[in-house]
Amino acid sequence: MAAVEALQRLVTALGKLPGVGRRSAERMAMRLAVGRRDLIDELLASLAFVQKSVTGCAKCGSPTLVDENPCRLCTSPGREDGLLCVVEEPADIATIERSGGFRGRYHALMGTLSPPKGQGPADLRVQSLVARVREEGISEVVLALNTDVEGDATAAFLEEALRGEPVKVSRLAFGLPAGSGIRYSDPVTLERAFKGRM
Repeated sequence: MAAVEALQRLVTALGKLPGVGRRSAERMAMRLAVGRRDLIDELLASLAFVQKSVTGCAKCGSPTLVDENPCRLCTSPGREDGLLCVVEEPADIATIERSGGFRGRYHALMGTLSPPKGQGPADLRVQSLVARVREEGISEVVLALNTDVEGDATAAFLEEALRGEPVKVSRLAFGLPAGSGIRYSDPVTLERAFKGRM
């Protein structure tokens, strides 16, 4: 295999990571190949450890050690058992946890409905969500999904999937960011801020 083909395989693999476009993947591949050979060993060791020792939590989907499954968030006695926050990805769980504004349980869908990306309901963790609502006595599901077309479509789908369950389904109120002026806000944000007002 020629060097160009080997680099192309690496670029293709790196480009499959979320948020990594073709140009970024090319820069990373070049840096690894000719500039930072020591980093290759570090990456290989880290990837091997993660592959062997880390998995997705059986309940929420968040990364956890293989021998701590379900994860600490799912087994902590200090959390509200009846409150379940549904997010798109496990990274959203970490963001919400850093905010300190939520003390319930989590459920990561592992994506959103996205026909252009070929992602439909069967590709999301919807069945396990409905099962958790039934089995764990969830009283409220908070949909903490992005406010884009895919997030809105996914929220509507989940509301329909949970319609027959004895559970309240809510969405986060979206509004103006702290420190931002009204004149800099778009009409959709302003509308949602008024609708979600306290």
